[in-house]
Amino acid sequence: MTDAQPPDDMKLQRTSRDRTGVPAALAGWLATKLPAGADPAVTLHSSIDANGMSSETLSFDVSWEADGARHTAAYVARAVPSAQDFPVYESYRLQDQYDTMRLIGELSDVPVPRVSFMEPTGEVLGTPFFLMDRLGGVVPPDLMPYNFGSNWLFEASPQEQRRLQDNTVKALAGLHSIPQADKVFDFLNPEQPGTTALARHLARTRSWYEFAARDLGPSPLIERALGWLEANLPETTETVLVWGDARLGNMMYEDFEPVGVLDWEMASLGPRELDLSWLIFAHRSFESITENFGLPGMPHFMREEDLVAAYRELTGAEIGDLTWYHVHSAVNWGVLFMRTGARSIHFGEIERPDDIETLMHHRALFERLVNELGTGTP
Repeated sequence: MTDAQPPDDMKLQRTSRDRTGVPAALAGWLATKLPAGADPAVTLHSSIDANGMSSETLSFDVSWEADGARHTAAYVARAVPSAQDFPVYESYRLQDQYDTMRLIGELSDVPVPRVSFMEPTGEVLGTPFFLMDRLGGVVPPDLMPYNFGSNWLFEASPQEQRRLQDNTVKALAGLHSIPQADKVFDFLNPEQPGTTALARHLARTRSWYEFAARDLGPSPLIERALGWLEANLPETTETVLVWGDARLGNMMYEDFEPVGVLDWEMASLGPRELDLSWLIFAHRSFESITENFGLPGMPHFMREEDLVAAYRELTGAEIGDLTWYHVHSAVNWGVLFMRTGARSIHFGEIERPDDIETLMHHRALFERLVNELGTGTP
């Protein structure tokens, strides 16, 4: 248990949207999608603040008339953030997210919410969005991070925590096992130049950093790491579906088993190590934050050796040294913190710091990792 509070720049405002007109706008739009005479009514729920830093999420119920009876359904709308709200990413490619979730649902047993209607024009809510079924379950919180204490996962037994860990790896292995991913998900291939999917993925990372640096200025730490990544790019041509944001906070659980794999803004193609490292590094980053607060954290949980062993047993894939991929994960977390920090500055939640790297909550971990690199290859 802990009474610790997050620093101000971890209390993230995501949108300036006035929600008062949203139910009527959604109901009017749904009336054009449902059969004539459906007369839909929308009840909007409170926003979800414990997780998610990128897309805007609207949770609501809708009821409508059909066959002489009133029907109800529970939905979540994933909406592109408006330009005035400092979007985390350069581009949200909402149709790609929609198609990725639809194909995963068709081609695998990995639990993703069923997607339904797409609104690509932005004329209804001001930005494009799509609807997906709202699932029941619980999510390990990001704010405060689950390893800070006072939440269901922290207070679970070691056996329950291990069951969740193993089931999470199983879901990731299922995603990576979808056959012919390079053809099925070819629309996810990064548009940046490069001779391999990994090279293009790294070029996309640099582009994202340069996008973030336009508002805050450069980060010497990120630039040093990017230079090393580019000089030591692994020679791999493996291509699987890369979730891109593989972490516990993007999964919904029931009885410590995933019932929803969420958030596909960062989906791409590339080697499986990208996702495996992200899963490991996300927990490692949270552990580094607990160190800053003098909290015990969960050092027994989500350990690299355990995750790699479980993944290898499920897939038969040999996973070598992950150093390059961990540095890549550290860079992406750094860019993510730059963008969410810029948004907090925009909303007046924090002052612009003289040193932008203070926005990076994993800074100590990142610096330690980069300082250990030297000049050799991974």
